[in-house]
Formats: sequence, structure tokens, C-alpha cells
Amino acid sequence: MDDELNALRRTRMRWNTPLSEPHAELLLDRMALAEGDLVDLGCGWGELLLRAAARTPGLRATGVDTDVTGLDRGRAAAASRGLSVEFTEADAATWDVPAERVFSVGAAHVFGSTRAALEALARLVRPSGRLLYGDGFWAAPPGPAALEIFGPDLVTLPDLLDAADGAGWRVLHLSTADQLEWDDFESTSRAGWAEWLAAHPADPRAERVREWLDRRLREYVRDYRGVLGFTYLVLGR
Repeated sequence: MDDELNALRRTRMRWNTPLSEPHAELLLDRMALAEGDLVDLGCGWGELLLRAAARTPGLRATGVDTDVTGLDRGRAAAASRGLSVEFTEADAATWDVPAERVFSVGAAHVFGSTRAALEALARLVRPSGRLLYGDGFWAAPPGPAALEIFGPDLVTLPDLLDAADGAGWRVLHLSTADQLEWDDFESTSRAGWAEWLAAHPADPRAERVREWLDRRLREYVRDYRGVLGFTYLVLGR
């Protein structure tokens, strides 16, 4: 798809993860945010980072990503809300500035794997700090189609917790996305293009968009709804 359509696809998404407003507030509470440094690695447009900055005076918030469209959206949102949040175009896996608080939600692939992410983040978070780590896991045995979509590297939740323990983390909070959060995430991920398609049915790109929307819905309902889980861990030492 071209740049215009790529920019439109996530416009109806609050954040690029299955997460409700109350669940987000709970996670921010569990992070015990205070004055100091917070970095969001793989931030996208950084909505959770912006929420953290809005509720925590003195927080020095930085979002790191390579997605220029997402970073621009984050900068615009920060400006419109009067928030001092820095958005930096950089590879999250190479970020080496220690911080007291770190977010890494849905970004394990940037580091190569769940285990590699947890080990790299252990070197980045200061010993007294906390990490909000979000990652997918197999909530039920995957079929061949789900394995093809998401690859062989996803693990079960017990194995994910073992990886956290092996990297030296202690779990301070654990929660998982519920079915409503997943359904809302999948629906909003399609909504931007669905609205565009309704307004531009004769556009030369319309058929490709229609095919993507139909395939994404089929895959979700048939192949990974209830099979792919997502967990949010608040980790400390």
C-alpha cells in the first residue's frame, strides 16, 4: 500500500495493542511513576507514554521508534495537549540510555525474541526501576495457520514468565488482554481503511484494501481469536 493508505490504517486505533482505558490506567498505577526518566521503546505514536506524562509532573518522557508516521502523530498529540514529550527516530534495540522506568509493549520482535528482549531490557532499566513489558503468547495450542501468521517463536505464558525469571526479573504485576479488548483492537485496526473504502469504492486501490480487510477478519475469527493472547507484566528486580 502507498504512504497515504499506510498513514490512514491506524487512525482509529487508540494504541497499537489490545488494551482498554481502565486496563491502561491500572498499568500506569502499577508502574509507580514519579519524577525521573521514562523511555518507551517501540512507542509507535506513544499514546500510553502521553498518558503517563499527563498524569506525572516532572516525568521526562521519551518515545523511540523507527515509524516516522507514528512519531509525527505522537508529536502532534503532545503539542495539542501541551505535553513535553520527546519522540526520537531510532532503533529501539540499540537504545542504550538507562532509565528508571521503561515501557516495551509489543516490541519483542525488534530485539529478535521474547528472551532477547527481556535480557536487553534488564541491562537498560536501572536496578531500582520498573519495566512495563507487553508481549504476545499462545493462550491455546495454535493451528498451522496461526503458526504461519505469527511464526514459531511465540511461547506460552508460563514459558514467558520463565524467560523473565531467567533474565533476572521479578513479576510485580501480571494481567492479560480480555476478549473485548482483543475484539476492539482488531475492529479498530480495520476501521481506518474500512471508512476509506466506503468513501472511495471506485479508487484503483479499493480492491486491494477490500481484500486486506476481508482476509484480516477471516484470519482473526478462524485462526487466532482465543488462541493468541497478550500479557502485560510490570517487572522489577
